[in-house]
Amino acid sequence: MAKHRIGEHPILEVRDVPKVSFFWGDQRLEARRGEVIASALLANGVRIFGHHDKDHAPMGIFCANGQCAQCSVIADGVPVKSCMVQVKEGMRVHPLAGRAALPEAETGDSGLFRDIELLETECLIIGGGPAGLAAAIELGRAGVNVMLVDDKHALGGKLVLQTHKFFGSIDACYAGTRGMDIGQKLEEEVRSFDNIRVWTETTAVGIYSDRKVGLVRAGRYFLVQPHALLVATGARERSLVFKGNSLPGVYGAGAFQTLVNRDLVRPTERLFVVGGGNVGLIAAYHALQAGIEVVGLCEALPECGGYKVHKDKLVRMGVPIYTSHTIVSANGRDEVESVTIAAIDDKWQTVSGSERTFECDTVLIAVGLEPVDEFLKKAQDYGLPVFAAGDAEEIAEASAAMFTGRIRGVEIAQMLGRDVGEVPAEWRRTAEILKARPGAVITEEIPEEKEGVYPVFHCSQEIPCNPCTSVCAKGSVRIEGDDILGLPTLEGDCSGCEKCVSICPGLAVTLVDWRGSNDATALVTIPFEFTSSSIEVGDEVNVLDTLGVDLGVVKVERVRAPRHADRSLLVKVRAPAEVASLIAGIRVQPAEKSEPMPHAIQRIPDDQIVCRCERVSAKEVRELIRRGARDMNEIKAATRAGMGACGGKTCPSLVRRLFREEGVPASAITELTRRPLFVEVPLGAFAGVAEEDQDSDETPRAKPSVFEGGL
Repeated sequence: MAKHRIGEHPILEVRDVPKVSFFWGDQRLEARRGEVIASALLANGVRIFGHHDKDHAPMGIFCANGQCAQCSVIADGVPVKSCMVQVKEGMRVHPLAGRAALPEAETGDSGLFRDIELLETECLIIGGGPAGLAAAIELGRAGVNVMLVDDKHALGGKLVLQTHKFFGSIDACYAGTRGMDIGQKLEEEVRSFDNIRVWTETTAVGIYSDRKVGLVRAGRYFLVQPHALLVATGARERSLVFKGNSLPGVYGAGAFQTLVNRDLVRPTERLFVVGGGNVGLIAAYHALQAGIEVVGLCEALPECGGYKVHKDKLVRMGVPIYTSHTIVSANGRDEVESVTIAAIDDKWQTVSGSERTFECDTVLIAVGLEPVDEFLKKAQDYGLPVFAAGDAEEIAEASAAMFTGRIRGVEIAQMLGRDVGEVPAEWRRTAEILKARPGAVITEEIPEEKEGVYPVFHCSQEIPCNPCTSVCAKGSVRIEGDDILGLPTLEGDCSGCEKCVSICPGLAVTLVDWRGSNDATALVTIPFEFTSSSIEVGDEVNVLDTLGVDLGVVKVERVRAPRHADRSLLVKVRAPAEVASLIAGIRVQPAEKSEPMPHAIQRIPDDQIVCRCERVSAKEVRELIRRGARDMNEIKAATRAGMGACGGKTCPSLVRRLFREEGVPASAITELTRRPLFVEVPLGAFAGVAEEDQDSDETPRAKPSVFEGGL
C-alpha cells in the first residue's frame, strides 16, 4: 500500500494516522481512520470501482466531490458515493456491478420515526468555502444569527486543497499565505462566534415553494426557514467529449488535488493534463510536488488562459506545454494506458498527421468550471431573499471569492436591519481587481549590472498580486499606479533579505548577489518547493530561464529553509555572469520523462460518453439533433441523458456543446426542466426514520433507502 501513499511532501505534514481494516469483496484492506472509501481504495491500488449495468463499462472516480455517481459502491449493503462516505472498521465494500447487485429492501421494523424538525435562522449559508466563511465572519461581527452548512468533513472548501501561496494583496486576502492555512484561519474565526452554528457533513438537497430549505445531516432530514439565504456552493468542473473519456483514470483536476493534497494518496505514476487554466497548471505543479511524473499539458487556445507565472513555473521544471492542441483519445481497455493529442487549426479542427501519444495512467481534465447555482435560481423562483458569493455567482480566484463573501455578509446584515453602514467603495473596487483576468504579456526586463545585490522579477504579465511590495525591508519594491495589477520594480537599494523571493506566489523572484565575487560569477537564490531530501549542497543542477531554456549546469552552494519562506527552500547556486540574472528555476523532471511514444495510437471504439450515469454516447445525441430534436427534455426522454443519479449535473453542458457543433443556436434550444431536489436523498430520511432516539444536536442517522439514486 505504501506505493500509493505519499510518504514525503515539501508542504504537507505526513503523520502517522490510526488504521482501520475493511473488505473490498473478500480482500481485507487497510485504510487511514477518517478517510473516505474512494481514497482508501485508490491507496490500495484499486482504480475500477464497478461496471455499468448498461454496457458493463468499467467505472472509477471522476469528481471526488459528490457531484456525480461514478464512484458508487455497495458499503455494508447500501449503495453510496465512495468519495463522500468514510471507512469504518470492518466495513464490507463491494463493486456496484449493475442494478442487479443492489440489496433487497429490508422488511420488518424500520426503526424509530421522528417528526421532521423545523429550524429557523436569520441567515442560512450553504457552503463553507472561502466565500461562505468570509461572509459568516462579517455576519458574526454584525450579531446576525447564522447557520452555516457544508457537505464535507471539514470547512474550507477548495482552500483545503491549495498548498500554494495566494496571489492578491496581504491586506485584502492573505496574499503570500498558503490556501490551506487561510482556510484554517477563516474556520477558527468563524467558530469563535457564538451566534454562528456550523454543521459539517450536512447536505442541502432542495429549496421549496414555501421558502424552506431541506438539509440532510447524518441521514436525518431537517427543514430550515431562513430570513435570508447565501449560496456559496462554489463550482463544479466541466467535462469533455472524446474517445475513452469515461475510462477509469480520466477525472477532474479537483478530484486529483483532493486525493493528493487532502488525503495524501498517490493515485498515479504518470499523468497528462488537459487544460491550461489556473486549475490545470496548479494541479500539474502539485503532482510534481507529490513525486508524480507529468508527461505534458495541452491547451486548445494559442496561449494558456491561466497566470503566466504558473505556466512558466511548469516549463522551467521540465513539463512540456502544447498550446493549440487538443485531446483526441484516452486509450486502454479497462483503464487509461496512454493519451493521444493532436494540433488544431484556426477552425478548431484536428490537423491530420499531428497526432502524438504519451504513455500515462491518468488524464486530468481541467477545462473550466461552471457555477453550482441550482439553489440560487430556485430561491429566486420562490421569492426567498437570496444572495450569491464566490464561484456560485461568478467564476474567479479564491481570493476574489473571499472578498465578495465579505461584501455579501455586510449586504445581508443591512437587509436584516443591522447598523453596519454601507459597503465601503474600496471593497467593491478591490473585489473587481481580484477578479481581473490576466493582462498582456510584457517583455521581461533583465538587469545588466554586475555589482551589488538585487532581485530579478521574472513575472511579465499583469495580474492582481503585490506581496513582494509589502515585505521589502527597505520599501524599494514598488508597483506603478494605485492598484495591484502592475509589475514590480526595484526603486532603491536592496538589502538582500530574500523576503521577496520567499513570498512570491508564482516563484517568480530570484536574488542575484555579486558581492564578494572575484571570478565573474554570482550567487543566485532560487525558491524551491520540493523536499529537502531532493536537493543538497554540492549537487549539480540544471537551471533554466523563464521560457524553459536550459542555461547549463551549476553547483548548489547552500540550501536554507528560513521561517519567512513558509516551508519553501531557498537554494543558492553559483552561476556564470552571462546567465546569473536569467536563471528563473531548477529543472526537477528529466526531459526523457515527457517523450511521446514512437507511434500514435488511434482508439477505435465509438465511446464518446455524454451522460456518464446512463452511458449515453455523443453519437446517440447527435442523431436526435439531426432528426430535429431541439428540446433537451426530449433528448432526456429518448436517451435517459440527465436522468441518472447525479441529477444532470455534468451532461447538460455537453449536450449544449453538441447543439453548437451541429449549428443549432442557443435561442432554439429548450433547456432541461430542473428537478425539485438537487441531491439524492435516502427515502427514509423524508419519513423521519432514525436508528435510535438521540438529542437533536447529535442528529440520529436515518436508515437508508434501497437506492439512493436521483429522484
